[in-house]
Amino acid sequence: MTRVVALPDTSVWTQPPAEGIAAYADEVAVSMVTVAELQYGSTVHNQLQALARRRRLRAILEHYAVLPLDLPTCELYGAFAGMVRDSGRNPRPRRFDLLIAATAARHQMILLTRDHGGFVGLESALRVVRVE
Repeated sequence: MTRVVALPDTSVWTQPPAEGIAAYADEVAVSMVTVAELQYGSTVHNQLQALARRRRLRAILEHYAVLPLDLPTCELYGAFAGMVRDSGRNPRPRRFDLLIAATAARHQMILLTRDHGGFVGLESALRVVRVE
């Protein structure tokens, strides 16, 4: 039986599916880029909301491996940005998403997302699975 290994993008970590991430994959990791986005998200002015976000991030870091942003991932990012541009879309607004997608591809993982449209143009290089 084939194990499904997945990398959820930030949208999935901030709003996990009702059935849980485990319903989509046997093994899960988190991208360093997602960690950075979640750190930024914990700087809101509402202190109770900030506390809840910091707690969620702490739990993620305690339970999942963090995948680095290394040179092979950066090479894939450049290729992915070019692929998005070649499909007629501007890659600049999706830089973080493309870095997360490159991390998934680098580690041969599927990418879980709530925003499937953000990855149009990458179908030949990456399996993207929409979660609800």
